[in-house]
Amino acid sequence: MENVTTDYLVRAEIWLCVTTLVYFLMNGAQVFETIVFVPKWAASPPETLGLLADKNGVSLKTFWIAFHSLHEVAFMLAIAFCWQLDFVRNWLLVLFAVHFAVRVWTIVYFAPNIMAFERIATAEGADARSELGRRAAHWQTLNYVRVAIFIAVSIALVPLCIEVLRLR
Repeated sequence: MENVTTDYLVRAEIWLCVTTLVYFLMNGAQVFETIVFVPKWAASPPETLGLLADKNGVSLKTFWIAFHSLHEVAFMLAIAFCWQLDFVRNWLLVLFAVHFAVRVWTIVYFAPNIMAFERIATAEGADARSELGRRAAHWQTLNYVRVAIFIAVSIALVPLCIEVLRLR
């Protein structure tokens, strides 16, 4: 910490604040999707699953891949630029580990299931209405947990921003 210059702190502030801002923007999109969009497609499958089909509805895959990629690059840059600030670096590593775990959960559970729902939406004669309803409701409930964790991580970044600002 004794070798930290004002320029170093400015770069650390910038990347930590950019990461926090992008995370809050991403959370806003997630909250909107969770409150507005998910209840509509999960309401009465298979009829409502048509909202997920690219040709008849909204495909959010490209949006989320781009947004998460941008955010994760910014998060890694924040870690790199805060590396000499032990307290901040350590908390950023913990928060990134939590974020990464939830991203893995997203890739392993949420993404494959939403793609399965998309396939069902485009299939002819989709049946098993009660099973689809149960799966959609389960996905929706777990999504509340996932979004809450992402929000908690972004809120936890705020005191780190304040700490870096205080150091200057």
